[in-house]
Amino acid sequence: MKRIGVLTGGDAPGLNAVIRAVVKTAYGEHGCEILGIKNGFNGLLDQHGI
Repeated sequence: MKRIGVLTGGDAPGLNAVIRAVVKTAYGEHGCEILGIKNGFNGLLDQHGI
């Protein structure tokens, strides 16, 4: 199974639409597992950020 992570660093105009499009395409068309990672790169390094 393919797995991707979506990093977010904070609020930005249009961010929800971008995340939705990435998740729908990756999951729906390619069968990927999606991980949401809060707090950008620091969240990636912190196992509690997932």
